Amino acid sequence: MKGVILYTSKYGATKRYADWLAEETGFDCIETKNAKVKDVMQYDTIILGGGIYASGIAGLSFLKKNIGQLGGKKIIIFCNGASPYEEDAFRQIVEHNLKDALSDLPCYYCRGAWDMDSMSFKDKTLCKMLQKAVAKKDPKDYEVWEKALMVAGSEKCDWTDKAYIEPILEEIKK
Repeated sequence: MKGVILYTSKYGATKRYADWLAEETGFDCIETKNAKVKDVMQYDTIILGGGIYASGIAGLSFLKKNIGQLGGKKIIIFCNGASPYEEDAFRQIVEHNLKDALSDLPCYYCRGAWDMDSMSFKDKTLCKMLQKAVAKKDPKDYEVWEKALMVAGSEKCDWTDKAYIEPILEEIKK
């Protein structure tokens, strides 16, 4: 089986997962922005990974744009974010992102990292604004992601764990 891992990594967590998957599978690993559909078509299995930003999965546009040309391929998606896994929240992300031709594709969640110091000015500003807005709420009413946002604060946190790729490796074998 010939496979490729396409990834979009803004701050490094998605790349870490892509590299771990490449180590375990022997698949090629390519940044999504450098991928060309004519090259990707040579692979039997395509894994696409990206961080979650404003409820969207980074890099997913590649699949949306090219899904018609990738028929018959095994396609697996993984996404990552700073929040701990929460089934309802993850289901909402999947429903929001995987529509139409992508709706039947398997998708997995891998917890990422948080480092305000490495964020772009725009991302840092948005996060600080979010934290201020969430701070006005009663902590017992926090959503899972809000609790994670407030706990992380300005601390550097890394929740990446190779164990998160196990279900993806199992999906490849199906």
